[in-house]
Amino acid sequence: MVVVVVIVDLLFFRHQFRERLIANIGIVLVFVAFYLRFLR
Repeated sequence: MVVVVVIVDLLFFRHQFRERLIANIGIVLVFVAFYLRFLR
């Protein structure tokens, strides 16, 4: 999960702080939803 967040940061949101924060929260929420749905 950390690798995905870092790659998205470096590729798309290098200079935008607010968009980076929103994207990171979204990625974490997707991983949490996936975990709760399939791995629980």
